[in-house]
Parts: sequence; C-alpha cells; structure tokens
Amino acid sequence: MGTPSLHFDAIKQTNIYGVEFWSARDLMPLLGYEYWQNFHKVIKKAMTAVRENGMNVEDHFSEVTKVIAAGKGARMQVKEYLLSKRACYLIAQNGDSEKPQIAAAQNYFSFAAEFYDMHQARVEQEKRLTLRLKVSESYKQLADAASLSGVNSNTFGIFVDAGYLGLHHHTVEELKERKGIAPREDYLDNITREELSAIDFKNVQTEAKLTRDPVEGLDEAAQTHYFIGDQVRKAIEAMNAPMPETLPPASSVRKMVEEHRRAAKKQKLKAKAQDQNGKTLL
Repeated sequence: MGTPSLHFDAIKQTNIYGVEFWSARDLMPLLGYEYWQNFHKVIKKAMTAVRENGMNVEDHFSEVTKVIAAGKGARMQVKEYLLSKRACYLIAQNGDSEKPQIAAAQNYFSFAAEFYDMHQARVEQEKRLTLRLKVSESYKQLADAASLSGVNSNTFGIFVDAGYLGLHHHTVEELKERKGIAPREDYLDNITREELSAIDFKNVQTEAKLTRDPVEGLDEAAQTHYFIGDQVRKAIEAMNAPMPETLPPASSVRKMVEEHRRAAKKQKLKAKAQDQNGKTLL
C-alpha cells in the first residue's frame, strides 16, 4: 500500500484561499470503506462530535453535489462532502477501529488537527491583540472627549464604570471577580474578541456623542456613557447573543501588548534618530 500519509497527501486539495480540504468520496476507500451508505454513517457521527465540541458543522463539513458516471454512459448526482482536517480526524476517530486504514488515518490527521488547532489559536490571539490595541486607542479618544466635557483624571474612573454599568450591568471590579480575573490584571487583556468588540463600539459611539452634543460635567458625561453602553447591550440582546458579562475570560494578551508597544516605541525612536541625522546632514 505504501506510506499511508502519501495517500492522504495525494487526495488533498486546496481552495482559492489556500485552505486545505479533502473529498469524502476520495477519502472513503483510503479508510477501508467500500459503500457510501456505511461511510455516510461515520460522517454523521463525526458531525455530531463537532457539534458536541461547540464547533460549527458547516466550517468543517461542506455538503455539495457531485456528478459521477453511471452505467451505459449515464451520469448521476450524488451527495458529497468537502472536509476540513478536523473533519477528517473526527471521521477517523468514529470509523471502524478494526480496519487498519483507520489507525493510519488517525495518526496522520491527529497531527494535522493538532497543527491546525495551534495555528487557529495563534490567529485568534493575533486578532485579539489587534482589537485590544484598538480598544486602547478608542479609550484614549474617549478620554479626550470626556475631558472637554469636564471629566478630569480624578473622576475618569467613575466615568469609565458608568459605561461598564450600561453595557455589562457590572463595574470593572465586579466583572473581574465574576470572571476570576486577578485584581491587578488589566480586564481588557483577559477577555474575548467578541467582548472587546462591544466595548470598542461603545467607546467610539460615546466619544461621538460627547463631541456632537453639549455635555457638561461628570454627571452628564457619565449618564451619556451609561446610555450608549445600555443601547449597545440592547442591540446585543436583540441579536440573541450572549451578554458580555456572561462571556468567558480569555488567556491574557498582556505580554503581546507590551511587546507590541516596545516595538512601536523602538521604531518611533529609530525614525526620530534618522530624522535628526537627516537634518544634521542638511
């Protein structure tokens, strides 16, 4: 039979986005299955496993129609699935363990699935970092707008909590306790991209309203921040999405944030030095 991994590599395909996938009907004989009806039962079990793991079935099993040759030159349409690495791995996990081909597939796709998980985790962390930095910037802009409305450095914490109370129905300290985030940790470093996105939207809209409307003093500014937070919360509720305070915590991106800021500062100093050198030469 040759090396099993070479067979799985041989039927691997790549879509226009560079993502690898496998055809279920190409995979079927390599797993020791002769009849589609039997293999389809295994696919269904794998799809159930995907749901139970909290993943979207459509992200891993894309159902399509395939035209195949029938008797006497006729052609017929049959069901087909385009499978992700994770889907292939779960199919192998749910296959007939007595088939030697199943063990080979488990070995091959377990490594592929692990690599995929690591890649996805890295991509998610990078997306979170980008959004975390964006939230920092939106808070800076919000602070500037709040300052013009009469909020000073001593009362800015009260103003910030007003936004959290509107959006989360909790203060920052209450949220940390609820989610098990250490008191000294920055809350924004330890939450999901979904929650960061809601906070960023709230910040941007509050800044716009403070800039647009005549708001004077801490009380009015805090009420405005609470109102915008509450409106964002209502939008989330209308979409039947989970409330931000119920979202789980996430692994801290503090180290990545600090590395990014150090790199940005270093780049800024380098650009400044080059500019000064240029002026000296002139």
